[in-house]
Amino acid sequence: MCGEHQHDDTEVQDAAVAGARFRVAEMTCNHCAGTIRKAFEQLMPGTPVAIDVGAREVMVTGDAETAANAIRAAGYEPLLVA
Repeated sequence: MCGEHQHDDTEVQDAAVAGARFRVAEMTCNHCAGTIRKAFEQLMPGTPVAIDVGAREVMVTGDAETAANAIRAAGYEPLLVA
């Protein structure tokens, strides 16, 4: 495990979107990506998720707030990329 990650209560707009892209600075390896993917499977089953570890980005189709909550549930802090 990569260690515990802390996060704050940064708000993400609660809006249904065709797709949302998040920067996840603490995501540094494939284990981190797997942890995030597992959280999406639990909170947003069947939602397409693309994870780019090198760019430290997560792209997802669906509601931005729910997606941010899935990333937070994995222990990471998402930053919505405009």
